[in-house]
Amino acid sequence: MDLGLRGKKAIVTGATKGIGRAIVDLLAAEGCDVALCARSEDEVEAAVREVKAAGVEVVGGAVNVRNADEYKAWLEKAAEELGGCDIFVPNVSAGGGMDSEKNWWKNFEIDVLHTVRGCETLMPQLEKSGHGSIVIISSTNALETFYVPMAYNAMKAALITYAKQLSQFVGKRNVRVNSVCPGPIYFEGGAWEMIKSTNAKMYEATLRAMPNGRFGGPDEVARVVAFLASPAASIVSGANVVADNGFTKRVQY
Repeated sequence: MDLGLRGKKAIVTGATKGIGRAIVDLLAAEGCDVALCARSEDEVEAAVREVKAAGVEVVGGAVNVRNADEYKAWLEKAAEELGGCDIFVPNVSAGGGMDSEKNWWKNFEIDVLHTVRGCETLMPQLEKSGHGSIVIISSTNALETFYVPMAYNAMKAALITYAKQLSQFVGKRNVRVNSVCPGPIYFEGGAWEMIKSTNAKMYEATLRAMPNGRFGGPDEVARVVAFLASPAASIVSGANVVADNGFTKRVQY
């Protein structure tokens, strides 16, 4: 199936490794011009060089999304350099942690505010596109109780509600908004590789909870995101798509 992505302009945050990088690689392979950011300048420069091999325009920036002015300025510059923005994927996350109240502020600023600021900053470009698409990355941690109470879980839940409400608000402007909830995703340098070496009991219990006996990969999440972002999913808006290998046990009506 042709997703109709060739020539589209996409901006992805937190995109030098893991799910974000897989999304960028797939969008570029489908013919999208892409802009990506992360905190490490060296990692951004390497990613830009590698993604350019797909033969598309690639823009990169070392950005701290907690700095509102810096982040919004980069988004505006990236859209200008790309010649617009048809797709926005806010992927940056602060990750888990429950050692102090600072985690609540960190997850609020990084997971929630970075997403909201990005959507608001890029909305004029997405409206101008005529077929704008936002795909917000949440988590299955938001869907069921997961080990311990964490800011990460609560803030990822907030993003699902935000995505649904935003989809209703901007639908009349021909902008679609969806969210994706990846389950446990294993990749080199990722959280589950760390958990495997530091908390083998938790890792093995999670693996046993997978009906097919394996973790998902970033490329598998990327394919879900690419479809939702594409014109092929033109009728899909306000949806929360669970991509978890059957890890969660709830029934989603």
